[in-house]
Amino acid sequence: MKEIIPGIFTWPWFSERHGYDFNGWLLRDAAGNLCVDPVEMPDDVLEAIAREGASRIILTNRNHVRASAKVRARTGARVAIHPADADYARSQGAQIDEDLAHGQRLGSFVVIPATGKSPGEVALHDPARRMLVVGDACVGKPPGGLALLPAKVIDDLPDLQRSLRRIAEEIDFDVLLPGDGAPILSNARTALRALCATFLA
Repeated sequence: MKEIIPGIFTWPWFSERHGYDFNGWLLRDAAGNLCVDPVEMPDDVLEAIAREGASRIILTNRNHVRASAKVRARTGARVAIHPADADYARSQGAQIDEDLAHGQRLGSFVVIPATGKSPGEVALHDPARRMLVVGDACVGKPPGGLALLPAKVIDDLPDLQRSLRRIAEEIDFDVLLPGDGAPILSNARTALRALCATFLA
């Protein structure tokens, strides 16, 4: 597990099929650390998460169940997801303990809607650190840039594009931590606006 900026830890799981990393995140927060979209991990990473501690495991969308059960069993952290994605996540083996709501505060983070890829997709925004954590709303590809997942896996492309435009215009952030692909550690809002500029009106 690597600390890429102060208080933000990540570990990768390389997807040969996609050609880039899937990312798990541990976000240190005074109100309780958040483990976001945890991907598979070796034992030493699981133990590092347990040492740091986690109060909640946040699933940003229905497809990011990933290794949440393993982290939950080891740390006792509660698993949270937006209710619109909860049933599907449960069908994939997730043990859900609580719902996420738009506007909810999780320590320094605020839950914001990022719907479109799925109806319950959310992102996390830390205004003080000017940081945005996304799941499948966009991917860090190529490094330094952003892209969408293939249209065939997106429930509602126009809705997703509206979500990303709103985030790019209304949310102040400089760092973007994606569930898939390379993180952007500076000028991330510019990268998201560049992606939005490719959308048809």
